[in-house]
Amino acid sequence: MVTEAAIAGFRAGYTTIAGLPTWHEVGGEGPTVVLLHGGFTGASSWVAQAPALVSAGFRVHVPERRGHAHTGDVDGPLTYEVMATDTIAYLEAETAGQAHLVGWSDGAVVALLVALRRPDLVGRTVLIGQYYNSSGRVPDSDLFRLLRSEEAKSFLRQGYDPVSPDGSGHFEAVYAKMMAMFDAEPEIDLATLAAVRTPALVLQGDRDEVTLEHSAAAAAALGDARLAVLPGTHGLPVEQPDLVNLLLISFLRGTVPAPSWVQPSE
Repeated sequence: MVTEAAIAGFRAGYTTIAGLPTWHEVGGEGPTVVLLHGGFTGASSWVAQAPALVSAGFRVHVPERRGHAHTGDVDGPLTYEVMATDTIAYLEAETAGQAHLVGWSDGAVVALLVALRRPDLVGRTVLIGQYYNSSGRVPDSDLFRLLRSEEAKSFLRQGYDPVSPDGSGHFEAVYAKMMAMFDAEPEIDLATLAAVRTPALVLQGDRDEVTLEHSAAAAAALGDARLAVLPGTHGLPVEQPDLVNLLLISFLRGTVPAPSWVQPSE
């Protein structure tokens, strides 16, 4: 099993959360930021953001959820609610006071559910490149067609097999759980987002897997949110890391200009 840190300079290893050995990588000092990865990925997907946030004066936690990368799978279906419950347990055990949450793709759904269920644990929230119910999913998405291909399965397996504590033979079980989740979830009523009172940034690429209309509706439904659309696709933190990092740091520090700053003058 690979045990070295994927993010240079971060302490990496297992912590036990609700009985499950959970891999996480931690670095820096300052206000706490928890980075929540997307589906089929792990801490290494944040390699362009985690060091930048540490350099900006944040303490950064990057946990890997059940069935992902170094963290083992658990019997039963994989759902966003289950992953949100795991994340709440992680925050209670590993972070002191409120933590800012930054979620990308599946991680954005998890972050949103945590903010809805446990606002006492959450400071600011950044939600990147994700729809929150099926009305916001881009029709005939290239990403979801790709995920069902043998080429994609082979690629994902190459990342899973060397690090999973469940061994290479378990990939098919995790893949089936993930695809079942994608087919059925998420289905969050945007009207419920008004309960999230902490500041939020909804961020997406201009050709992402979520429609611009849905992201705008999600930002409008949240109690205190802004929408930012950047050039790029579903890999925005990888494709535009400098721009994403600038927005993250500014927003998490509370220094993003007021919305009127970006409106065209009359």
